[in-house]
Amino acid sequence: MIRKLLPCLFILGCSQAALAQNEHKMSDTYQLPKDSLVRQKLARWQDQRFGLFMHWGTYSQWGVAESWTICPDDWVTRTGPYSNDYFTYKKAYENLQTTFNPVNFNPEKWVKAAKAAGMNYVVFTTKHHDGFSMFNTKQTDYKITDPKTPFSKNPRSNITKEIFNAFRKDNFMIGAYFSKPDWHNENYWWPYFPPKDHNVNYDPQRYPERWQKFKDFTYNQIEELMTGYGKIDILWLDGGWVRPSVTKDNDPQHYNQDIDMARIAKMSRSYQPGLIMVDRTVTGEFENYTTPEQEVPDKPLSYPWETCMTIGKYWSYVPDDEFKPSRQLVQTLIKIVSRGGNLLLNIAPGPDGDWNPIAYQRLQDIANWMKINEKGIYASEPVIPYSVGNIYFTRSKTKNKLYAFWLSEKDNVTLPAEVSFPVNNIKRIKKVSLLGNSEKLKWAYQNGQLSIQIPKSLQKSSILKYSDTFELEY
Repeated sequence: MIRKLLPCLFILGCSQAALAQNEHKMSDTYQLPKDSLVRQKLARWQDQRFGLFMHWGTYSQWGVAESWTICPDDWVTRTGPYSNDYFTYKKAYENLQTTFNPVNFNPEKWVKAAKAAGMNYVVFTTKHHDGFSMFNTKQTDYKITDPKTPFSKNPRSNITKEIFNAFRKDNFMIGAYFSKPDWHNENYWWPYFPPKDHNVNYDPQRYPERWQKFKDFTYNQIEELMTGYGKIDILWLDGGWVRPSVTKDNDPQHYNQDIDMARIAKMSRSYQPGLIMVDRTVTGEFENYTTPEQEVPDKPLSYPWETCMTIGKYWSYVPDDEFKPSRQLVQTLIKIVSRGGNLLLNIAPGPDGDWNPIAYQRLQDIANWMKINEKGIYASEPVIPYSVGNIYFTRSKTKNKLYAFWLSEKDNVTLPAEVSFPVNNIKRIKKVSLLGNSEKLKWAYQNGQLSIQIPKSLQKSSILKYSDTFELEY
């Protein structure tokens, strides 16, 4: 048994320069949904601001990057006793199904921690690229509920259903991550040919009957998720290379991998009215919001967006993963919200079915900060100048209030004797206060510049961490 393999990290995200180029392209190609129910749900989703992402599968037993070690792309690194032969490795990887038994699985524990931290929606990997289904699909036996999987005997074996039900009970919006490519399916990686890279390993136009079988398989699995798992708010589709060969953004693919998204969307919304579709990286009518990965845009984007980001270095469970400090996580959330986006923070369960204890501690730290400062996060919108130095701004959508987040360089906040920043398009300020403190502040507002005098008693505080928030009423 492999105790641990060196993880490889596959990032679809862009550099800031590439992100800026993509933003320019998206501003021309983004299509606002025509369906009023979708637009309503999209607006509701934008107000949630903070969500939980979870990558989880049999690969957690080896501590390797989700799915990618069975991909023959030349950047992939495999280690361990099976690594010298690709086919031996893939067979051993798929045999992980027979030992996957996460007996500590308790989604209610996750709900409690996520809710306290201010998370309001969840996106769970029902199936990643390796094809292992974390739900009770009828389309394949490569699944969590198959008798070959030890956890199938557990009364909570249908993990996706258990997670969705637990989070839905606490009013979370529910998102189903689903991989369009499936490297286990014989109609995607046809055994007649060896897989060449992450794409389908045959030409679908040359073998249309085989490709049609894969399209039907994909359609049927998504239909199962749309009909047997309660109310679903988001269908989060990954594997953007599965698309028509030439799309509106003129991004050519190795093969035409059109799976008929129009058919999938029509079916999905017939069961789930108002469903948000996220056909990520495939611009057009089925990418209702975009998903910059591990990046924070420099300015607000002209369309709905969400940064998906790991709490550590890796998307899937790695035993010695390095978790981001709580201060970095809180300040990343602030930066994203100041640009009008949402943060989808990934926490990967381990092979035993629970999170690393550090993840719970990080969420508790965020929860403590949220208790004081959440007023500037939810139902907010960007406001010019968005940020000045270490100060980031948001504005309430429903009240005449502006929030200025003062980001600290250390965990414990130490404010200067005076904090000054510009305030645009506000003629008169009625009140300035510091969230979490009732002490009156002295301030002056002249020529669009606000100067706040900070009493010595507030310059250092054992209560405030990571960032202070000034509330301006006008």
